[in-house]
Amino acid sequence: MPAKKIWEVCERFAAYGKPLHFTEATILSGKRGWELKRKDPKFIWESTPEGEKRQREEVERFYTVLFSHPTVQAITWWDFSDQDAWQGAPAGLVREDMTPKPAYEALKQLIRGKWWTKTEAAIGSRGEARFRGFFGEYKITASEAGQEFTGSFAFDKTTQGPIEVRLK
Repeated sequence: MPAKKIWEVCERFAAYGKPLHFTEATILSGKRGWELKRKDPKFIWESTPEGEKRQREEVERFYTVLFSHPTVQAITWWDFSDQDAWQGAPAGLVREDMTPKPAYEALKQLIRGKWWTKTEAAIGSRGEARFRGFFGEYKITASEAGQEFTGSFAFDKTTQGPIEVRLK
């Protein structure tokens, strides 16, 4: 599905003023074989290299658009593994033998890489530090004169103004 269409779906439902949750998301990594499977009970619906490439591209686009839309709060992938997937479809992020598909690696790179805030900030003379980051929970570590201090805070859509953190 084109990114523009995904965004339009988000916009249409965002008009209701409620958080959006996308559930049971599935993007196949094999030949499009729904009708073949129904007509031939011996049909084995396998993941293919071309299908895995297409799945990776579509998963990356789908998640990137949803992650960027301000009203989307949750995305649920339906089948983690191809093993025992619904209708025997190659719908998982990992193959039947549990090896990761390219879509799994792409999501891991987005979630634990591109969308993961890890930064350093200098503390100013008034004990303040600034940084840009994604919504989430943060752990802070500061060092002074060989001593380490830690603290934590959460940053979400409801956060207004500066956040005060006491380090221990």
